[in-house]
Amino acid sequence: MRARLLAVLLALLAGALVVPCVALGRSLAHNALQAVFLDRSYDVARVVSLAREARTPADARALAADLQRYEQVYAGTIAVVDPAGRVAIGSAPGTVLDAEVARPALDAALSGRTSAGVGFRWPWDDRPIVVASPVIDAGDTVGAVVVVAPTGRADAAVLRSWAALAAGAIAALVVAVGLALGAARWVLRPVDELDGVAHAIANGRLDARTPAHDGPPELRRLALAFNDMADHVEAYVEQQRAFVADASHQLRNPLSALLLRIEGLGLELPEGCQEDLEQARDEGRRLTVLLDDLLALARAERSVAAPEPVALAPLVAARADCWQVVADSRELGIDVRTQADAYAVLDPTAFASALDAVIDNALKFSPAGATVTLRVECAGGRCGVAVLDEGPGLAADEVGRATDRFWRSPGHQNVPGSGLGLAIARALLERSGGRLTVANRPEGGLAVTVDAPAAPAVPGHRRSVDAAPAGVLAARSPAGPVRP
Repeated sequence: MRARLLAVLLALLAGALVVPCVALGRSLAHNALQAVFLDRSYDVARVVSLAREARTPADARALAADLQRYEQVYAGTIAVVDPAGRVAIGSAPGTVLDAEVARPALDAALSGRTSAGVGFRWPWDDRPIVVASPVIDAGDTVGAVVVVAPTGRADAAVLRSWAALAAGAIAALVVAVGLALGAARWVLRPVDELDGVAHAIANGRLDARTPAHDGPPELRRLALAFNDMADHVEAYVEQQRAFVADASHQLRNPLSALLLRIEGLGLELPEGCQEDLEQARDEGRRLTVLLDDLLALARAERSVAAPEPVALAPLVAARADCWQVVADSRELGIDVRTQADAYAVLDPTAFASALDAVIDNALKFSPAGATVTLRVECAGGRCGVAVLDEGPGLAADEVGRATDRFWRSPGHQNVPGSGLGLAIARALLERSGGRLTVANRPEGGLAVTVDAPAAPAVPGHRRSVDAAPAGVLAARSPAGPVRP
């Protein structure tokens, strides 16, 4: 919108400057030529009067001397011709008039007509100006006076005038561009504020609002309507999150009581019911895990922290060390490949929790003896961690659904889990400008990448989660609590 407004303003300003400048430039060039023509016309008129009075050879010699001085001063050729068109007295010995240049004006003068004027010519047109006037004696045309005058000086003056005019126009255009930028910024400031607030809300800052007291009435009404809409959206989202959190929290006590009753009933059941009892216990434990994940998801979607430059190498090393106990219990290896100069702008706690969720997922689906690789990489203005496992991977049509809530691959239904791990990781990352991507590896397994905008290395700044709390999934691994 700003580009369109600037284009319109600059087009109008350019038109307002160019049209008068072109007209003024043409007028300057025409006036300069017309001044030369008038000066030469006065000179021709004076010579015509002298030629009319030249009756004796002495008068003719005096006239010839005057013409020679004229050529020396004005650098133009001047001659008196007879009725046949031959040069009778010239400004230099052997004066010859260029027939192509002087003939039309000379023919008109010999027929009794004086040159009327000159039209517009460009300054780089080097043709001379020809002025001719008849010499009339007793009503008869007895000859003519012709001046062939170069226009070099006038053309140079016109070019200088044009250069000054162009410089003034360019300076005015620069000032006009500055004024147009200021005007566009002033006009679009309420729109920019509204755009910034919309992006802030899209990035998770649901409490962002745009000022509704600036700008024209139409934009103020739009700002008020937008703020009302944002209030309703924030209220709806908060109600939804509160419902999930409250429901998960309120269900914990009844579920715990139900599990205790199941254990109590298990003491009184006959011998053949132990399998059913164990299935009931498994379902109860699965519901407990599901409630914990729902609470973690609600907290992840509600958390907002200011991103900051963080060194990824110590962060990844710390998380790998925390998960090493789980990997050892499952006979898995963790290979860490870091870069010392990898920095990203992120919320360290949220990023570490998201990375925990991804590592937990990779360890869960990797077969015994496999290795989970944590590789720090930077590309395209972003830095992150790629978690590479050697598990079964996903079908091509399932990769896009891996981060959906409660989604689980049909081939992995027998693996413990709630289907919320990657959804929680994605929610944690998106709240602070991060990103989570899932792809199949050509050699088998999944490559899950968590990244954030890259940041330049900050000397002496090693903000990381070397001793950060374990993530939302790390604290309930099968091997027991993971010490941060």
